[in-house]
Amino acid sequence: MEKSTRRVGTVSRGIRCPIIRQGDDLASIVADSVLLAAKDEGFSLHDRDVIAVTESVVARAQGNYATVQDIAEDVRAKTGGGTVGVIFPILSRNRFAICLRGIAMGVKKIVLMLSYPSDEVGNELVNLDKVDEAGVNPYSDVLSLKKYRELFGECRHEFTGVDYVSYYTEVIEEAGAEVEIVFANQPRAILDYTDTVIACDIHTRFRTKRILKTAGAKTVLTLDEILNAPVNGSGCNEKYGLLGSNKSTEDTVKLFPRESSALVEEIRARILKETGKHVEVMIYGDGAFKDPKGKIWELADPVVSPAHTSGLIGTPNELKLKYLADNDFANLRGEELKKAIEASIRAKDGNLKGKMVSEGTTPRQLTDLIGSLCDLTSGSGDKGTPVVLVQGYFDNYTND
Repeated sequence: MEKSTRRVGTVSRGIRCPIIRQGDDLASIVADSVLLAAKDEGFSLHDRDVIAVTESVVARAQGNYATVQDIAEDVRAKTGGGTVGVIFPILSRNRFAICLRGIAMGVKKIVLMLSYPSDEVGNELVNLDKVDEAGVNPYSDVLSLKKYRELFGECRHEFTGVDYVSYYTEVIEEAGAEVEIVFANQPRAILDYTDTVIACDIHTRFRTKRILKTAGAKTVLTLDEILNAPVNGSGCNEKYGLLGSNKSTEDTVKLFPRESSALVEEIRARILKETGKHVEVMIYGDGAFKDPKGKIWELADPVVSPAHTSGLIGTPNELKLKYLADNDFANLRGEELKKAIEASIRAKDGNLKGKMVSEGTTPRQLTDLIGSLCDLTSGSGDKGTPVVLVQGYFDNYTND
């Protein structure tokens, strides 16, 4: 009897889990949830399946929280608590507003410098067409709040309906600090107001700090240097500080999970013990993708995956099937074409970088690709699936 052809490739499944609380045995909960799902739904685990756990439940199980008072104390100790420039924050009620409140509680005055027309991850402060119509050059022009309002008036975010200029002003003033707002894209512009700066950008923070220090700033902190150690017994993140944090309550932030390599290895070991399968495991946060309508780049975390097993290091090494079909084997059809492509896949070079036959494949880190898939699968709302099982990701056209 002829062997049947496999009809399914990569499958991504959200796995429902109990609500995770501080101190829970997360490795046991994750492994058990995956195994129960496999039993209930009638599927099997395989070598190189990927079990992905959202960073949120990892941080929750770790109890990695801090209060706005903790943030304030750390900021005051590291800046002196006078007039501080807070530059290039993202526009987010969930991500940054709670951090801004803590920062404001620790200083006398904030000079808030917002990038325009959008923040680092694409949240639009003002429409770029309006900037063009006003004859403003965002690469060089520094705008006062008065000038900004004269040119653009009140600008509300397309999705949230929030005027972030007004909102961040209220956050700072309600925390007890004075506020002055300017709009600029050159880091050095803040030095006309203060020589003590907190650079709040995420992926460009090292460049921003370098530019400011070279220009003569006295003190420059990045968000990963705030709460990078406990304050009064608080949580912290030694590597990322406030980066990757989220609002938990009106007075508390949940920080990015602390070192989690032991956790991913323990989950992997539990699955191996129960099934004999060598799976890969990763912690994931925001996916790395961009919304074509709102122009928002999702990645507000410092990295997609803060911890993962070694099999997830690297980038894909794939052939472009349509290139083979349209070029190398343009004269073939049907089973003959299938066999020729399968032979090419089996014989492919271990490193296809720069070769035409791989042109158009995705040259990104495996953790970024898989983490993005998992983020889209789990969602950010009420799906209740903080664990995602990805199967068949490392298979190709030759695998039956």
